[in-house]
Amino acid sequence: MNAAPRARRSNPEWHPGRLEQAVQALQALREHLLRREEECAPRLAQVHKAYEDSARNLVHYLALREHDVRELQRELAQLGLSSLGRSESHVLGNLDAVLRAAGALDGRRVPPRPTFRRTLSSEDGGALLRTHTEGLLGAAPAGRSTRIMVTMPAAAAGDPALVRELIDRGMDCARINCAHDGPVQWAAMVDHVRRVGRAAGRRCHVLMDLAGPKLRTGPLMPGPRAVKLRPQRDALGRVAAPGRVWLARREAPEEPGEPADAVLPVPGVWLDRLRRGDAVSFTDLRGKRRQVRVGGGGVGGWWAETRDTAYVGTGTRLRIRRPGGRVGDPAWIAEIGELPAVERPLVLHRGETLLLTADPAPLPAVDGDEIVPATPTISCTLPEVLADVRVGDRVWFDDGKLGGVVRKADPAAVRVEITWARPQGSRLGSDKGINLPDTPLRVAGLTEEDVSQLPFVVQHADLVAMSFVRHPRDVQQLQGQLERCGGRHLGVVLKIETQQAFDHLPLLLLQAMRSHPVGVMIARGDLAVECGFERLAELQEEMLWICEAAHVPVIWATQVLENLAKTGLPSRAEITDAAMGERAECVMLNKGPYVGEAVRLLDDILRRMEGHQAKKAALLRPLAVAPAATRGAAR
Repeated sequence: MNAAPRARRSNPEWHPGRLEQAVQALQALREHLLRREEECAPRLAQVHKAYEDSARNLVHYLALREHDVRELQRELAQLGLSSLGRSESHVLGNLDAVLRAAGALDGRRVPPRPTFRRTLSSEDGGALLRTHTEGLLGAAPAGRSTRIMVTMPAAAAGDPALVRELIDRGMDCARINCAHDGPVQWAAMVDHVRRVGRAAGRRCHVLMDLAGPKLRTGPLMPGPRAVKLRPQRDALGRVAAPGRVWLARREAPEEPGEPADAVLPVPGVWLDRLRRGDAVSFTDLRGKRRQVRVGGGGVGGWWAETRDTAYVGTGTRLRIRRPGGRVGDPAWIAEIGELPAVERPLVLHRGETLLLTADPAPLPAVDGDEIVPATPTISCTLPEVLADVRVGDRVWFDDGKLGGVVRKADPAAVRVEITWARPQGSRLGSDKGINLPDTPLRVAGLTEEDVSQLPFVVQHADLVAMSFVRHPRDVQQLQGQLERCGGRHLGVVLKIETQQAFDHLPLLLLQAMRSHPVGVMIARGDLAVECGFERLAELQEEMLWICEAAHVPVIWATQVLENLAKTGLPSRAEITDAAMGERAECVMLNKGPYVGEAVRLLDDILRRMEGHQAKKAALLRPLAVAPAATRGAAR
């Protein structure tokens, strides 16, 4: 008798019955996976040839995850066998490997059922994901497999040096948001990316992101044409920096060229009388006497500073005061020209009712001097969605800052009870996002504007992203339009940012995999609003697993290193978040004054983490802790 059986019998934890039960459970799982593959055969037959193995593996993974295998995993671990917890890229192959190991442990061969197809190994699954990622995003840079995508700011259209900085620091893909700017600016951005990339010896891909249907709040009645002038104050209320005002020539206004707290149009003849050091006095809208001091400037306008808070509006009279000057001379007095109207947002509290209407006409906001409707009311930009809303559906506004539940639904208006607001009330203005996570919306995935932009996208971009995708028919619509535009070569990226998209992700993938290449963007901002911030971590994990099973690259997006890009200083939490992005195939940064520094830091973080983690697996490279620490402790 060989030594292995004797060792088993001498081990009190060894129970042959447990091994037999585990083998039976594994065989039952395998049969279930193959049945699901047979049931899905019609869908699998329609995928692109490059995704045949990937689509089958996706079906196997979904079939595996129909079961709760936690107890089975514990049994396998106690028997010294590999668990099923890292099988995303090669589900059937991993299951067969565990069955073979179990058979060897029991001294008998467990023959797997033949599938007449190639069974993927871990190496096969990883190779397929790398191949599909290169097809979508291009070759990986040296020393880093996770790509970096950056949203192009408007300034990139006229500033090739900015594009050069981003590429030099590690940008692999430039994202152009089609919701902003226009074809002239987009073409300039693409040209800069192509030319700078060639000069750097790198191929930087271009993704154009279609805006999709925009469900937002409608206009409110304009408020008074007034602006507030105020200095910056410290914690003790002392002036830390004066407020800066640009006095512009009303007849031919010029931009100040640097940030201004307010721009006031005034007559040119009056502006020409100003001199550096002049005081300009006025009585503000509250009846308070105030003045500003004139600094630098010239023909196009003058800078002035204030150390007191003041409110001025259209028609406020300004007087030049200068030693020896003619204060009462009408030529030294001017009125402020037409100022933009200030919107008065609605202020809503918990328990109050908001009427969301299909009527786009502006309605008066809450204001003590106006006639206020009995119920605060605002319209929406896609009135047809109100016909889909049901009683009990949740509604979120302005990225989740305000929320409620539908108490009465009608195609013309929806009555919403506010259930989420700040204790002092939350403001709701025009052009704020609306999320309906519980509502089965029937809005088309592509708008007429999206379709009109596709010929430009096909001509200039490498990838196209589809916003607010919800149903496989949305993907089918995009594929059909690309076919008509000669855009079959474009990579397609599905932005998962709604509850419906998450629920339909496997079907979305199988539809998208009819073309090649394909990717998924986890748009975590809207997704958090739709699904709840408390569920975001769970959902993004599931999406990473499902996409790995499909060998489809993932773009980790929304608010990555946002504080750094906007302020120049990162938060501790966002450093950890950026490190987690290493498990995706691409990480996206949004624009900001310090986005170049954000690219540099992200590149460094990803390179470091790549030696520690590959998807869910820890690679166990040497720790940063010095080994001498333990040796010293032993002494």
